[in-house]
Amino acid sequence: MNHPLSLAAVVLVCLTTLAVGGLGLRLSRRTSDFYVAGRTVSPRLNASAIGGEYLSAASFLGVAGLIYDRGIDMLWLPVGYTLGYLVLLVMVAAPMRRSGAYTLPDFAEARLGSRAIRLVSCVLVIGIGWLYLVPQFQGASLTLTLVTGAPGWVGGLVVMVVIALAVGAGGMRSITFVQAVQYWIKLTALAVPAFVLLALWFRSGSPAPQVDATWSIPLSPNGPDDHPVYRTASTVLALCLGTMGLPHVLVRYYTNPDGIGARRTTVTVIALLGVFYLLPPVYGALGRVVFPVLPEGVGADTIVLRLPGTLVDGLGGQLLTAMLAGGAFAAFLSTASGLAMSVTGVIDQELLRPRLSRFAGGDVPGVRGFRVAAVLAVALPYLLSRATEPLGLATTVGLAFAVAAATFAPLIMLGVWWRRLSTKGAMAGLLVGASSAGGAIVTTMVVGDLGGWAGALLANPAMWATPLAIATAVLVSLATPGSIPPGTTRTMVRLHTPERVALARSRIHD
Repeated sequence: MNHPLSLAAVVLVCLTTLAVGGLGLRLSRRTSDFYVAGRTVSPRLNASAIGGEYLSAASFLGVAGLIYDRGIDMLWLPVGYTLGYLVLLVMVAAPMRRSGAYTLPDFAEARLGSRAIRLVSCVLVIGIGWLYLVPQFQGASLTLTLVTGAPGWVGGLVVMVVIALAVGAGGMRSITFVQAVQYWIKLTALAVPAFVLLALWFRSGSPAPQVDATWSIPLSPNGPDDHPVYRTASTVLALCLGTMGLPHVLVRYYTNPDGIGARRTTVTVIALLGVFYLLPPVYGALGRVVFPVLPEGVGADTIVLRLPGTLVDGLGGQLLTAMLAGGAFAAFLSTASGLAMSVTGVIDQELLRPRLSRFAGGDVPGVRGFRVAAVLAVALPYLLSRATEPLGLATTVGLAFAVAAATFAPLIMLGVWWRRLSTKGAMAGLLVGASSAGGAIVTTMVVGDLGGWAGALLANPAMWATPLAIATAVLVSLATPGSIPPGTTRTMVRLHTPERVALARSRIHD
């Protein structure tokens, strides 16, 4: 498959990203512009931006591939991705915005008064961000190779360069505009070919999807998925709780003007995600019509891109493939930009700025270090993407969700809602969650899925690692009441006092 139109679509998406990102270069002047877009992003714009960054390669290509390969149990993936925002809305959206933090480590330090917890949080932000970035680069390389015949290293390199330029140009202001535009590019690029292909399928009277019995029976063993009940439940839990623990998701709520705006943003996001996730199952089912059995060496992640050229001859098939290729690249760019933004902020604040200040003999403007950090944030995961074997886009992203669910989700939930959380308890919970989920995931990535209960527990650790981290944090906190931060009551009042009440109180005092 070598379509010049697909290459043109990819180039157009990249140029659009750079052009829209250039807007931020003219608008970003202050540090808050680079980190949180001046905290002035409206709910609708922010919701589109969140949809742009959250709907990654796993949503665009991976979910359709998993539904094709493993059956209707994979329909829980879109449910879990969307449900994660409902949990976030109910539990932490408004309090996190009221915290006034720039990054997730900022919140951890402000809530617990511990520099050590901040440093551990920084390491986790970088680790989760890089774990999520690797499949974006791998997916970009796979897509560009499939539709243009380019060498395998080119697609990821293109995404890396474009993202480094967009993030460095204007920080969060640039990325907000970029991601909002790319959500609608992705939705259009996925919806139009889906409707065309469905219409052609109905018109031609083609047969129903060709599947075996296990494909259409819920919670039945299918391929490597033995113990399907546990694996499905653990995956849904990882997606529900992992969403609030993803650094590139939470940082978007810091851009809203207030907690009310954060809640409105989340409601709009749920609607946008619901519309988008109606489409990947269509491609998974149509894939079973066209490819009852995949040819040797063809991965399920490529089904979406292969369908138009197989069902539609000539220019029509090339146009539909070009739309999907452009949409796929929009997915890689938007998600990678959000991840790079969160990792860049941590690298700049924790690693570069203190050293630049030392060499400059005092405070230095943040822009220089921010742009250096933007390059560092994407270069290493790109190299890792070339050195590691792809596990499947949705599978690798699911691992990032599992780590987030076992580390940041307990810290945030307990930090927002439980005033007795102690510094030692929070640290113990973070370390236990990171070591248990991280160890299981490293084992899975190195040796693969072992099968049986051992394989199920290691490949899907959220179900046991998250409760273990929560229990550890609670028990250690109860045993160490002396390490509860002295300003906890004041912090909790700030997190849970609506802005209107706080404003009225300040006017009374004035």
